[in-house]
Amino acid sequence: MGGVDKGLKPLRGKPMVQWVIERFAPQVDELLINANQNLDTYTAFGYHVVADVIGGFAGPLAGLHRGLSEARHDLVATVPCDSPFLPHDLIARLCSALESRGAEIAVAKTGDQPHPVFCLCRREVLPGLTAFLANGGRKIDAWYATLKVVEAPFDDEADAFSNINTQDDLRSFENGAD
Repeated sequence: MGGVDKGLKPLRGKPMVQWVIERFAPQVDELLINANQNLDTYTAFGYHVVADVIGGFAGPLAGLHRGLSEARHDLVATVPCDSPFLPHDLIARLCSALESRGAEIAVAKTGDQPHPVFCLCRREVLPGLTAFLANGGRKIDAWYATLKVVEAPFDDEADAFSNINTQDDLRSFENGAD
Protein backbone atom coordinates (compact mmCIF):
# COMPACT_ATOMS: atom_id res chain seq x y z
CA MET A 1 0.00 0.00 0.00
CA GLY A 2 2.94 2.30 -0.47
CA GLY A 3 3.92 2.67 3.16
CA VAL A 4 0.56 4.03 4.34
CA ASP A 5 -1.19 2.85 7.49
CA LYS A 6 -3.45 0.09 6.14
CA GLY A 7 -5.78 0.14 9.11
CA LEU A 8 -6.77 3.71 8.30
CA LYS A 9 -7.33 3.17 4.57
CA PRO A 10 -11.02 3.73 3.82
CA LEU A 11 -13.14 0.82 2.63
CA ARG A 12 -16.75 1.50 1.76
CA GLY A 13 -16.74 4.76 3.65
CA LYS A 14 -14.94 3.79 6.86
CA PRO A 15 -11.39 2.83 7.85
CA MET A 16 -10.54 -0.86 7.61
CA VAL A 17 -9.78 -0.98 11.33
CA GLN A 18 -13.36 0.09 12.04
CA TRP A 19 -14.66 -2.89 10.05
CA VAL A 20 -12.44 -5.15 12.13
CA ILE A 21 -13.51 -3.53 15.41
CA GLU A 22 -17.20 -3.94 14.54
CA ARG A 23 -16.73 -7.68 13.98
CA PHE A 24 -14.19 -8.34 16.73
CA ALA A 25 -15.43 -6.25 19.68
CA PRO A 26 -18.66 -8.26 20.24
CA GLN A 27 -16.58 -11.43 20.49
CA VAL A 28 -14.15 -10.32 23.22
CA ASP A 29 -14.26 -8.88 26.73
CA GLU A 30 -11.43 -6.45 26.12
CA LEU A 31 -10.10 -4.90 22.92
CA LEU A 32 -6.63 -3.45 22.52
CA ILE A 33 -5.35 -1.83 19.35
CA ASN A 34 -1.69 -2.39 18.55
CA ALA A 35 -0.40 0.54 16.51
CA ASN A 36 3.00 2.12 16.04
CA GLN A 37 1.93 5.26 14.19
CA ASN A 38 -1.12 7.52 14.14
CA LEU A 39 -1.75 6.72 17.81
CA ASP A 40 -4.16 9.63 18.33
CA THR A 41 -6.26 8.54 15.35
CA TYR A 42 -6.48 4.98 16.65
CA THR A 43 -7.28 6.21 20.17
CA ALA A 44 -10.30 8.03 18.72
CA PHE A 45 -11.90 4.61 18.08
CA GLY A 46 -12.40 4.38 21.86
CA TYR A 47 -10.07 1.53 22.77
CA HIS A 48 -6.73 1.33 24.54
CA VAL A 49 -3.91 1.69 22.01
CA VAL A 50 -0.58 0.00 22.69
CA ALA A 51 2.62 0.35 20.68
CA ASP A 52 5.30 -2.32 20.33
CA VAL A 53 8.02 -2.29 22.99
CA ILE A 54 10.27 -4.58 20.93
CA GLY A 55 12.34 -2.34 18.66
CA GLY A 56 13.24 -2.75 15.03
CA PHE A 57 9.75 -3.64 13.79
CA ALA A 58 9.63 -7.23 14.98
CA GLY A 59 6.39 -7.83 13.08
CA PRO A 60 3.17 -9.42 14.31
CA LEU A 61 4.87 -11.19 17.20
CA ALA A 62 5.82 -7.81 18.70
CA GLY A 63 2.16 -6.82 18.66
CA LEU A 64 1.14 -10.12 20.22
CA HIS A 65 3.84 -9.65 22.85
CA ARG A 66 2.46 -6.23 23.77
CA GLY A 67 -1.11 -7.54 23.80
CA LEU A 68 -0.17 -10.41 26.10
CA SER A 69 1.65 -7.95 28.35
CA GLU A 70 -1.27 -5.51 28.57
CA ALA A 71 -4.34 -7.78 28.52
CA ARG A 72 -6.29 -8.34 31.71
CA HIS A 73 -7.60 -11.76 30.69
CA ASP A 74 -6.11 -15.25 30.54
CA LEU A 75 -6.84 -15.66 26.82
CA VAL A 76 -5.70 -13.19 24.17
CA ALA A 77 -6.85 -13.14 20.55
CA THR A 78 -5.29 -11.38 17.58
CA VAL A 79 -6.61 -10.33 14.21
CA PRO A 80 -5.01 -8.08 11.59
CA CYS A 81 -6.41 -4.71 10.56
CA ASP A 82 -6.35 -5.62 6.87
CA SER A 83 -8.92 -8.44 7.06
CA PRO A 84 -12.16 -6.52 7.50
CA PHE A 85 -14.56 -9.43 7.05
CA LEU A 86 -13.38 -11.80 9.78
CA PRO A 87 -15.89 -14.43 10.98
CA HIS A 88 -18.49 -13.36 13.53
CA ASP A 89 -17.80 -16.59 15.45
CA LEU A 90 -14.00 -16.54 15.18
CA ILE A 91 -13.31 -16.43 18.92
CA ALA A 92 -15.95 -19.01 19.86
CA ARG A 93 -14.52 -21.50 17.38
CA LEU A 94 -10.90 -20.82 18.32
CA CYS A 95 -11.77 -21.13 22.01
CA SER A 96 -13.57 -24.43 21.44
CA ALA A 97 -10.53 -25.83 19.64
CA LEU A 98 -8.13 -24.49 22.28
CA GLU A 99 -10.06 -25.95 25.20
CA SER A 100 -10.92 -29.28 23.59
CA ARG A 101 -7.26 -29.99 22.81
CA GLY A 102 -5.69 -28.37 25.87
CA ALA A 103 -3.55 -26.32 23.52
CA GLU A 104 -1.54 -23.20 24.25
CA ILE A 105 -2.63 -21.51 21.05
CA ALA A 106 -5.41 -21.99 18.49
CA VAL A 107 -4.92 -20.80 14.91
CA ALA A 108 -7.54 -20.39 12.18
CA LYS A 109 -7.06 -22.61 9.12
CA THR A 110 -8.74 -22.89 5.73
CA GLY A 111 -7.94 -25.91 3.62
CA ASP A 112 -4.20 -26.50 4.01
CA GLN A 113 -3.52 -22.84 4.85
CA PRO A 114 -3.09 -21.79 8.49
CA HIS A 115 -3.71 -18.11 9.25
CA PRO A 116 -1.33 -17.51 12.17
CA VAL A 117 -2.29 -13.89 12.82
CA PHE A 118 -5.84 -15.05 13.55
CA CYS A 119 -5.18 -16.77 16.84
CA LEU A 120 -6.26 -17.25 20.42
CA CYS A 121 -3.57 -17.97 22.98
CA ARG A 122 -3.09 -18.35 26.68
CA ARG A 123 -1.29 -15.50 28.47
CA GLU A 124 1.03 -18.09 29.98
CA VAL A 125 2.93 -18.20 26.65
CA LEU A 126 4.27 -14.68 27.30
CA PRO A 127 7.58 -15.69 28.94
CA GLY A 128 8.40 -18.00 26.03
CA LEU A 129 7.52 -15.33 23.48
CA THR A 130 9.60 -12.77 25.37
CA ALA A 131 12.62 -15.08 25.27
CA PHE A 132 12.03 -15.93 21.59
CA LEU A 133 11.97 -12.24 20.65
CA ALA A 134 14.96 -11.41 22.88
CA ASN A 135 16.96 -14.06 21.02
CA GLY A 136 16.14 -12.43 17.68
CA GLY A 137 13.24 -14.67 16.70
CA ARG A 138 10.73 -13.05 14.39
CA LYS A 139 9.05 -15.85 12.42
CA ILE A 140 5.60 -16.77 13.66
CA ASP A 141 5.94 -20.37 12.46
CA ALA A 142 9.22 -20.83 14.33
CA TRP A 143 7.67 -19.61 17.58
CA TYR A 144 4.53 -21.70 17.07
CA ALA A 145 6.75 -24.77 16.66
CA THR A 146 7.70 -24.37 20.33
CA LEU A 147 4.04 -24.51 21.47
CA LYS A 148 1.16 -26.92 21.63
CA VAL A 149 -0.88 -25.58 18.70
CA VAL A 150 -4.31 -26.58 17.45
CA GLU A 151 -5.63 -25.47 14.09
CA ALA A 152 -9.34 -24.64 13.97
CA PRO A 153 -10.98 -25.28 10.58
CA PHE A 154 -12.83 -22.43 8.90
CA ASP A 155 -13.31 -23.96 5.46
CA ASP A 156 -16.91 -22.73 5.51
CA GLU A 157 -15.67 -19.12 5.76
CA ALA A 158 -12.45 -19.16 3.74
CA ASP A 159 -13.08 -15.72 2.22
CA ALA A 160 -13.27 -14.17 5.70
CA PHE A 161 -9.49 -14.46 5.95
CA SER A 162 -8.79 -12.47 2.79
CA ASN A 163 -6.52 -9.58 3.50
CA ILE A 164 -6.13 -6.31 1.70
CA ASN A 165 -2.49 -5.73 0.84
CA THR A 166 -2.61 -3.68 -2.35
CA GLN A 167 -4.63 -0.90 -3.93
CA ASP A 168 -6.02 -3.50 -6.36
CA ASP A 169 -7.21 -5.63 -3.42
CA LEU A 170 -8.82 -2.56 -1.90
CA ARG A 171 -10.60 -1.71 -5.17
CA SER A 172 -11.86 -5.29 -5.46
CA PHE A 173 -13.36 -5.20 -1.95
CA GLU A 174 -14.63 -1.67 -2.46
CA ASN A 175 -16.73 -3.02 -5.32
CA GLY A 176 -18.39 -5.60 -3.11
CA ALA A 177 -16.16 -8.68 -2.96
CA ASP A 178 -16.56 -9.96 0.59
